[in-house]
Amino acid sequence: MVTDFQNIVFKKKEGLARITLNRPPLNILNIAMMKEVNIALEDVRDDPDVKILIIKGEGKTFSGGVDVKEHTANKYEEMLNAFHQMFRLLISLPQPTLAVVNGSTLGGGCELALFCDLVIASETAKLGQPEIKVGVLPPIAAIIFPRLIGRKKAMELILTGNVISAEEAWRLGLVNQIVPEDKLEETVDNLAQKLLGLSGVVLRLNKRAIYQGLDTDFEEVLQKVENVYLQELMSTKDAIEGLQAFLEKRSPVWQNQ
Repeated sequence: MVTDFQNIVFKKKEGLARITLNRPPLNILNIAMMKEVNIALEDVRDDPDVKILIIKGEGKTFSGGVDVKEHTANKYEEMLNAFHQMFRLLISLPQPTLAVVNGSTLGGGCELALFCDLVIASETAKLGQPEIKVGVLPPIAAIIFPRLIGRKKAMELILTGNVISAEEAWRLGLVNQIVPEDKLEETVDNLAQKLLGLSGVVLRLNKRAIYQGLDTDFEEVLQKVENVYLQELMSTKDAIEGLQAFLEKRSPVWQNQ
C-alpha cells in the first residue's frame, strides 16, 4: 500500500477510513491528486475491516473543482479518465461513504461530495456546478442530479451554473445535515461513531439493497455521457474558448459552434 501521498492524506483506524484532499486553500483536483484518491479508494474497497469512509478537504474548503489547467487538448482525456475512475470506484465500494462539506464546493469537487452516500455540510458551504460558464459540462452531475432532485431543478442548476447555499442544498435533498461550522467535526464524529457501532456486513448489505432499488446501471450511463463529453463537447470551438477564457481571466466570446 502506497503511503507517501503528495496530494491527499489517507488514514485507516478501527474500521474508519479517511481521505483528506490536501491541496489547500482550494484543494483543486489535479490528475495527480485524483490518481492518489483512486489508489486509496481501491484500498478501502478491498479492506473487509473498513466499515465507513469519510472524504473531506483540508482547511476551509472541500474542493474548488478539477484543475482547468489540465483541461487541455493533450491532457483532458487523461484528466476525465482519472476523474471518472473515482466515481467508478465509489459506486463499487461496499462501505457507506460520508462527505464533509465546508466552504466552496464547486464543479468536480461538488460532484465528488454529492456522489457520496451521506453528506454533512457547514452552514457557510456553497455548492454548485459552474462548468457551463467555461463551456463544458458536469458529467457526473448530469447523471445523478436528476435522480437526486428531479429533472427540472437539475436542469436549472446545471444550465445556469448557479452556486447555492448549504441551506438550499439541504432543502433540495443534496445534503443530509447542515450544522454551524464550529460543530462540523463533532457532528461528523458522532455520526461516524453511530455507524461504527453497527455490523459492518449489515451496513454493506443495506447499502447494496438501496442501490439495487435504484436499479441504475451507472457504468452504462457514464459511458454514454463520456462519449458526449469526449466526442462531441470537446470538438466544439466554444469548449476550447470557454476554458481558454477562464485561464486568461476574461469573459468568453461564444461562437455557438
